[in-house]
Amino acid sequence: MAEKHIVLVTGGQRSGKSGYAQKLALSLTANPVYLATSRVWDDEFRERVLRHQADRGPEWTNIEEEKYLSRHDLNGRVVVIDCVTLWSTNFFFDNESDTNRSLAELKEEFNKFTKQEAYLIFVTNEIGLGGVSPDAVQRRFTDLQGWINQYIASRADEVILMVSGIPMKVK
Repeated sequence: MAEKHIVLVTGGQRSGKSGYAQKLALSLTANPVYLATSRVWDDEFRERVLRHQADRGPEWTNIEEEKYLSRHDLNGRVVVIDCVTLWSTNFFFDNESDTNRSLAELKEEFNKFTKQEAYLIFVTNEIGLGGVSPDAVQRRFTDLQGWINQYIASRADEVILMVSGIPMKVK
């Protein structure tokens, strides 16, 4: 049975975040949970989701949940939540780009979800490392992403920064 523990795995695109998170989960249990937060926008993306599920293998329990992670009782489980960026996007989109409302709802849902006695591995992106966007909506989303990353990191037991496939322990 997994004890309560929160890990945040962060880094840039294609830095090895998801691979690291999945290997960590498999090192802790033979039957981890993969909690996917992505919205399935079209048939091509649905095919991609199915391919990723097949790639992970039968030992994984796959759950798709766009927003309300706390709907799922995962007590005692090791869970990879992939990813915070897509999870944040869902709130931001549904709230018509309202950063403050989205951040409040994300924090509330994070707090509900993390009350469980589970080993939770959150995967996120450091999108603010790429410079300042000329688009106002993208700048607001970058702010939202940075603030929710900070919030999760402040409550995490461990924070891992992935750089070119190499994990660096931050906390």
